[in-house]
Amino acid sequence: DCIRELLDPAERRYRYPFLNCTNCGHRFTLTRRIPYDRPQTSMAKFPMCLECQAEYDDPRSRRFHAQPNACWQCGPQLELWDSNSQQLAKSDPIARTIDLLHAGHIVAIKGLGGFHLACDALNAVSVALLRERKHRVEKPFAIMVPDVETARQFCEVSAIEGEALQSIERAIVLLRRKETCVIPESVAPRNCELGVFLPYTPVHALLFREGGFKALVMTSGNASEEPIAIGNDEARERLRNLADYFLVHNRDILLRCDDSVVRITAGRHQYLRRSRGFVPVPIQLHREIPSILAVGAELKNTICVAEGHQAFLSQHIGDIENITGYNFLLEAIHHLEEILEINPKAIAYDLHPDYFSTRWALQQTGYTLIGVQHHHAHIASCMAENHLDGLVIGFALDGTGYGTDGHIWGGEVLIADYATFTRAAHLEYIPMPGGAAAIREPWRMAVSYLLHSFGQDFRNTPLPVFEQIDAAKIGLAARMLERKINSPLTSSCGRLFDAVASIAGIRQKVNYEGQAAIELETAANGIEDSTAYPFDLTPDGDSFILGTRSLFRALVGDIRAAVPAAILSARFHNGLAEVLTRTAQVLRQRTGLNQVCLSGGTFHNARLLQRLTSLLQTDGFAVFTQNQVPAGDGGLSLGQALVAAHRHVS
Repeated sequence: DCIRELLDPAERRYRYPFLNCTNCGHRFTLTRRIPYDRPQTSMAKFPMCLECQAEYDDPRSRRFHAQPNACWQCGPQLELWDSNSQQLAKSDPIARTIDLLHAGHIVAIKGLGGFHLACDALNAVSVALLRERKHRVEKPFAIMVPDVETARQFCEVSAIEGEALQSIERAIVLLRRKETCVIPESVAPRNCELGVFLPYTPVHALLFREGGFKALVMTSGNASEEPIAIGNDEARERLRNLADYFLVHNRDILLRCDDSVVRITAGRHQYLRRSRGFVPVPIQLHREIPSILAVGAELKNTICVAEGHQAFLSQHIGDIENITGYNFLLEAIHHLEEILEINPKAIAYDLHPDYFSTRWALQQTGYTLIGVQHHHAHIASCMAENHLDGLVIGFALDGTGYGTDGHIWGGEVLIADYATFTRAAHLEYIPMPGGAAAIREPWRMAVSYLLHSFGQDFRNTPLPVFEQIDAAKIGLAARMLERKINSPLTSSCGRLFDAVASIAGIRQKVNYEGQAAIELETAANGIEDSTAYPFDLTPDGDSFILGTRSLFRALVGDIRAAVPAAILSARFHNGLAEVLTRTAQVLRQRTGLNQVCLSGGTFHNARLLQRLTSLLQTDGFAVFTQNQVPAGDGGLSLGQALVAAHRHVS
């Protein structure tokens, strides 16, 4: 109905960029507090004209009590500015913006939860310029297309993916590129998927209807590692070196809220980022819990406020590695508590002592403070959304999490309920030469695993990593490992993926988190090879160690035999799924448990998730995955809240 009005010259809201009704439009980012009435929103400064007021007061109107109700006469207006804060195009900023985008310029566009940086996705020069300015070397950009039919020109779109694109949440949906796709490779380098979403504001609709664009890059309006910009002055200050022009409006955004990202895996929604459109829709809990605030982790942060039978996760806050991210965390805590009118009695936090979220929690007084181990929180998160009770076998696989022994965990098999956990198995500890540098440079983990598997002879075999990395660097890393200098131990599954990607010659340096693992998964696209690399499963007291020597010896043997990287990747994924299944079998024999929970960022890997799920189910296990919150750290706060609730005594 609103689209029809927007495009009908006979309607009084024809081409009005802020039209909405009670059936559409946003609420979360314009609400200061409840009750949700216009004076409590950023629309308070726009008194309604007589016609809008009549609609607002009429129960027969679809704009009855639509708090953002407005029109040309009484509502917010668009303005177009250049990077020097000079106003342009007072009469028709949309038309001028269309001309600028066609001319190859980058425009910062103010939306519902912040600014997008937009350019013509089919203009490779503009895309390259945006990458250069944003210092986003290879991380994929999302594209907005006018409709599902256009999406199908670029990508494979199943029926359920088409429904996801058109859902009211308008999330970014990850879709597989067609071989005939004309979107430049630079939009999503070395990636077989594109993040695609449809217009969700009148401004978007007008840009596509009147501009004739097939696709626009629409990426978050921020510099790398910073929160999205929301204010006009803030955007002009923070984005002035990124955008040529600014399409702004005079309705305040009260809270940052990035776009959500989903993928359809095995017919189910998998959230990679749960934010705009889904927040603050609660996660329903099967048991009542006291009021808890959980503050998440350091990367892909969300917070959770839970009480009674409901848990409310915040929008995507992102990485809290600088003061702007930290301030966003505090904004989100205050806003969520304010609109929910919940006063937590306890605060849950990650055990890592250096996380900003942990430091903030430990400074609070008047609360019960409850530290929650990272991977226990992952399993509790999966249990919570699946309404499970009692003990489960939990696979928590990710890149980094602070372990109870002070080491870096990430390849964990737990026997857990909400209150407690036992570490039943884990990937063997391997040193990280250079510490955090090994996360940015996968070749370092390759050296570590090769030295562990072959000893000093590891350099005697010609491997892609030795051709791509200077021998002096390889030697320095090896000496660090031998002398145990700046080489913390890790059981991280993410670092294992990095090492395999490096040895296979796929990626030696990453430009964004998880890049090596993503490209390793991408390499196996379309490969049906069923061979599995072997892992070693050995007892270690009351637990088990998942050893990797056999894996790397088989991998290196295949490289010697000139087996393609695609096959190497498929065999690695198969081998990891098989050893995890064997581990579950051993633990079932020991404990009698048959319920398995899969959580952690590694399970955003669709190939591993589907393979492992299939093997476990074939063997009679009840398998539970995450389909309401992200399996990665974006869903961690839900698990923290549940663990804290079961430990908290009110």
